[in-house]
Amino acid sequence: MTTLSLVTGGSRGLGRNTALSIARHGGDVILTFRNGAEQARSVVSEIEALGRKAVALQLDVSDVSSFGSFADAVRAALSSTWGRNRIDHLVNNAGHGEMASFAETTEAQFDALFDTHVKGVFFLTQALLPLLADGGRIVNFSSGLTRVSVPGFSAYSAAKGAVEVLTLYMARELGSRGITVNTVAPGAIETDFLGGAVRDMPDLNRQFAGMTVLGRVGVPDDIGPMVASLLGPDNRWITAQRIEVSGGQTI
Repeated sequence: MTTLSLVTGGSRGLGRNTALSIARHGGDVILTFRNGAEQARSVVSEIEALGRKAVALQLDVSDVSSFGSFADAVRAALSSTWGRNRIDHLVNNAGHGEMASFAETTEAQFDALFDTHVKGVFFLTQALLPLLADGGRIVNFSSGLTRVSVPGFSAYSAAKGAVEVLTLYMARELGSRGITVNTVAPGAIETDFLGGAVRDMPDLNRQFAGMTVLGRVGVPDDIGPMVASLLGPDNRWITAQRIEVSGGQTI
């Protein structure tokens, strides 16, 4: 049976690349978007052009109150599009960044980061557990910034650090169902994260490239295929791991 993955934040950036990479590996995809409906439809079209099936559903991962109705929407999509009642993989990718010094970070910035990256991941995964097949996979996205410190990312990195600890507990408690849970931690990547700062600001790009042993910053194609590979059958014995994909950033 074809595998089916749910990728949050799949309309752009690393989520888009991950969704397309899964399709190139022969899988079908449910992807979510917050505001970019047109972008999401474009990704669905690209996946369909690869001969795979895809559905895009709206979701705000910071709004826990919406998760019950979202699970119902997933259940309906599973029935109408695939004639099944389970997904095989959940990729918790959706998120945003804030760059502010520790002294200047506001409570609103802090709350938005933790609501999205920690509370959202926790309770969305909880809401989708009845729809996740035994023997399935969960991948949570973290960041290379949990291992090294770069001024301006204290709240963001603390949230991602919480995700890494949460991954360990998910792996422990879901292992009895044969579900693996891992963290993927990208380094600096050329996406529209922080308004495209790494991609569009040459000085920042060179700064991060200089910290990386392979001599450049990453691109989405460095991340999505790795996640798709992690979801494959050859990696069934990997769980509770933090896997950094950073080209050797700051080693």
